[in-house]
Amino acid sequence: MLRQALRRFGQKLVHRPLLKEPVAEDDPQRRLSTLDLVALGVGRTVSVGVYVLAGEVVSNQAGPSIVICFLVAGLSSVLSGLCYAEITARVPLSGSSYLYTYVTIGELWAFITGWNLIFSLVADTANVTRAWTLAFANLLGNQISQTLRESILLYVPQVLAEYLVFFVVGLVLLLMELQTLNHSQFFLITKVITLVKLLVLGFVIISGIIKGDLHNWTLTEDDYITAGLNDTSSLSPLGSGGFVPFGFEGILHGAATCFYTFIGFHNIFERVEEAQNPQHSVPMGIVISLFICLLVYFGVSSALTLMVPYYKIQPGRTLPEAFLHIGWAPAYYVVAFGFLCSLSSSLLGSMLPIRQLIHKMAKNGLLFPVLARIETGTYATIVATVIFGITAPVMAVFFGLIDLVNFRSLGSLLAYSLVALCVLILRYQPQRRNEENEAEVQEENGPAAERLTLQGLLFPGSSSSPTPLSGRVVYVCSSLLALLLTLLCLVLAQWPVLLSGDPVWISVVMVLLMLITGITGVIWRQPQSSSPLYFKVPALPLVPLLSIFMNVYLMMQMTAGTWARFGVSTLIGLAIYFSYGIKHSVEGVGMANST
Repeated sequence: MLRQALRRFGQKLVHRPLLKEPVAEDDPQRRLSTLDLVALGVGRTVSVGVYVLAGEVVSNQAGPSIVICFLVAGLSSVLSGLCYAEITARVPLSGSSYLYTYVTIGELWAFITGWNLIFSLVADTANVTRAWTLAFANLLGNQISQTLRESILLYVPQVLAEYLVFFVVGLVLLLMELQTLNHSQFFLITKVITLVKLLVLGFVIISGIIKGDLHNWTLTEDDYITAGLNDTSSLSPLGSGGFVPFGFEGILHGAATCFYTFIGFHNIFERVEEAQNPQHSVPMGIVISLFICLLVYFGVSSALTLMVPYYKIQPGRTLPEAFLHIGWAPAYYVVAFGFLCSLSSSLLGSMLPIRQLIHKMAKNGLLFPVLARIETGTYATIVATVIFGITAPVMAVFFGLIDLVNFRSLGSLLAYSLVALCVLILRYQPQRRNEENEAEVQEENGPAAERLTLQGLLFPGSSSSPTPLSGRVVYVCSSLLALLLTLLCLVLAQWPVLLSGDPVWISVVMVLLMLITGITGVIWRQPQSSSPLYFKVPALPLVPLLSIFMNVYLMMQMTAGTWARFGVSTLIGLAIYFSYGIKHSVEGVGMANST
């Protein structure tokens, strides 16, 4: 009895739902072209981060080598984008990492992914709140904060007066969001704002070519003394100068922070059911938008560090202020206008993904049923918007900009890693149909038709199509690889010890690499699915594994505080899942009834 109960419990944790039929190709709601999806992806990706994060990363993490940080973060995002491109071609349904994880590796990981994405999206909204504060404070010479402090200091403590501006801006965000919930021209506005942003950032790149000085990439201690910075007690550490003033470690930390600027392409696969020819337009939209963003970020970061010495770029400063340094005051307002356009585009879609994700999870029974009305009921929608519109400014008060950015990035990196794992597993699985297959049920409940042998593991035979046995082999091997890659990243995070030549650590790395290579070879020998797809990830299984490795290694660069906040939010989610979700899951209840 105990064994059967544990077996049923384990089956619930890894149970995968059957997919509904996608929207028909000729359905009138499919109105988004590839250009619309590219505009949506670029518009949401080239957003607040490029204007706000530059000062944070350049000043005390990477210096001029921020361009390398963007390249590393961009490479990781492109690899993840390739994985998303295949899985959206294979699963042409609107969703998110939550849906793709659910149909591939089961309910528990899907809940963890969805729950952390909810918190990450709220943190993203809090970042927009802080960005609004910075934008208006800089444009008005910090008069907002000063006026608030002077006017309410007699009535509330100084700390609340200092941060009341976040609540004011949060209220503005909330009101504007309520006004745009049913905006019929959303995509037209998105394309116009995206065009404006790209033109403004193109102006920044051209300005860097005109006013840039390559000497700013080769600064030495003499330059600091000449500039009167020999006493740096009031400044952040200046590093060692040159192109990489904070060393290799600074590039790694900077890349983990810069990853935030590539996150927005998830809006594309949330619109799969509205896309014309989704198997073609969605993969193309993801890949094209990511390459455009990578080129823009590389150009803007190069222009910024060429125009302004990195030691003069302080945390909390925004991109437009670089033009005050070179004496182009009118250009300051031009770039600030682009900054406000970026905030507006972030504002237009800041609440929608949160509501959609909560609605899907509640509809699946993993969250409380009242939340399922968040998309259909007007009252529930307004209440949800009010709640999240207040939660975001509260988070902005208690956490700094980098804290929120890292928290958002950590949740996304986990989701991207799981999607890469899903692609690896799905490519080697036999075709699943949308109706129950008696043969599959008999195979699961009856004796196995195939026997696993060492010869069959390395030489699976002449079959060119996956079998249930080969699919299970890949499932287990992929899970082991994810664990081994995580251990490898933990060890490589201690790279100074490895460089010292410690034989114990080097031996551990060699053993892990041998195991990873061997298990990868086993997966490579298994037959792949021949299902026709418009886009498939090349060089399987290497590309998904490289994506997982890069994502996990960037996760290892996060601070202990970020991991602590992530752990607390995950524990809260697991408590909800095991106390409510696992009992009321629609798929789990259906499985129990069928049993």
